[in-house]
Amino acid sequence: MQADFFKYQAQTTPHPLAMEVGHAKGSYIFDKKGKAYLDFVAGVSACSLGHSHPKVVNAVKQQLDKYLHVMVYGEYIQEPAIELAKLLAKHLPDPLKTTYLVNSGTEAIEGSLKLARRYTGRAEIIAAKNSYHGNTMGSLSLMDYEERKTPFLPLIPEVNHIAFNCDWCLQKITNNTAAVILETIQGGAGFIEPQNDYLQKVQQRCNDVGAVFILDEIQPGIGRTGKLFGFENYNCQPDIVVTGKGLGGGLPIGAFTASRDMMLSLSDKPKLGHITTFGGNPVIAAAALATLKEITESNLIEDTLKKEKLIRQYLKHKHIKEIRGKGLMLAAIVENSEITNQVILKAQKKGLILFWLLFEPNAIRITPPLTISNEEIIKGCKIITSILDSI
Repeated sequence: MQADFFKYQAQTTPHPLAMEVGHAKGSYIFDKKGKAYLDFVAGVSACSLGHSHPKVVNAVKQQLDKYLHVMVYGEYIQEPAIELAKLLAKHLPDPLKTTYLVNSGTEAIEGSLKLARRYTGRAEIIAAKNSYHGNTMGSLSLMDYEERKTPFLPLIPEVNHIAFNCDWCLQKITNNTAAVILETIQGGAGFIEPQNDYLQKVQQRCNDVGAVFILDEIQPGIGRTGKLFGFENYNCQPDIVVTGKGLGGGLPIGAFTASRDMMLSLSDKPKLGHITTFGGNPVIAAAALATLKEITESNLIEDTLKKEKLIRQYLKHKHIKEIRGKGLMLAAIVENSEITNQVILKAQKKGLILFWLLFEPNAIRITPPLTISNEEIIKGCKIITSILDSI
C-alpha cells in the first residue's frame, strides 16, 4: 500500500507521515495493524465530532437512500442544503442570513472575494501578513509568504497586506478597498488572537470607507473556541463570514454567508456570477446539518473552554514557552523547531497524533475533536510531556 501511495497519489511534501489507516472511531485513528492513535489534530480542525460520529454516519446513510447529486447548485430545492443554510442563519446575527454552500474552505474564500468585488465595484483586497486562507489562486494571492507564492506568479492583482493587531495600519483601508479579509484567529502564524478590540476597529474602519469586512472562520468557527463562531469572542461582526473544515463533520464543505442583499449581486449582471456543480451536495449537507445540530444542541461548545483549562493544566514543561489560542484551537510553542519535529514524530510512534503549523516552526498543533474526553486529554498531554522529558 505504501509503495502505491507514493507512486500513484500526488504528494504535498517529500516526507509525508504515511500512516496506513485502517479505521477511525471517536478520538482514535487505527492503522492497518490495529494500533490505536489518539487524535490531537482532528484532521486539522475538521473532525469536530471525532471520527465516525453515529449521528453524522446515520444522516449520511439516510440521505444515500434518497438521492445523491441531482443538479448543479442553486437550481433544485434540496432539503439538506436548505435546512443547513437555515440553521446557520438561526445562529448568526442579522443580516448574515444567506449562505452559499461550496466544496471546501478555500473555495468559500474565493467566493467571498468575488462577492466583495462584485458588491462594491472596487478591486483592492487587503489581507494580513502571515495569513493563510487556502491554496487556490485567489486564496494564495492573499498570502505574503513569497517563497510559497513565487513559483505560481502571476496571481490576482491589487492585493495588499497589513500587520495583524496593528492599529495604525488600518489607515491603509481606504475608499478604494473592496474588502479586508482576516482570520478571526490567525492559524498558520501560530494561533494569534486579536488584541485590544482589533477586529472591532477593523470593522469600524471598513464601515467608515464602505469596504466589506470578511472573517475567515474556517478553523475557529463551529464551536472550537467556546462560541459557535470565533468572532463572537471579540465584539465584532463581519459582512461576510466564511466557514468550512469542522462544519462538515469529516466530509468536505465550505460556505460563505452574507446579507441577502449582498448575496443577490452574484445572481445577476451577469447571471451565474458564481456557480459550482457539487456545492450543497445533499449527502455532504446532511452530514453538516447533523454536525451543526449536535454542536449547538449539546454542551460541546461550553466544554471547549473547560478542556482548554485542562490542557493548560497538564501541558506544563520547561521546553514549552507558552500555549497560544483559545478553546480547542491551541498551539504549544516550544524553544525551537527541532523540538517541534521530535515531539510530533516521536508522538506518532507512541500513539498520539500531533501536527505542525504552516508558518510557526516552533508550534505544536493541538486541535482535538470537540468530543474528546478529559481522560483522553490527560493521556495525550502526558505523552507530550514524557517526550519533552527525554529531550
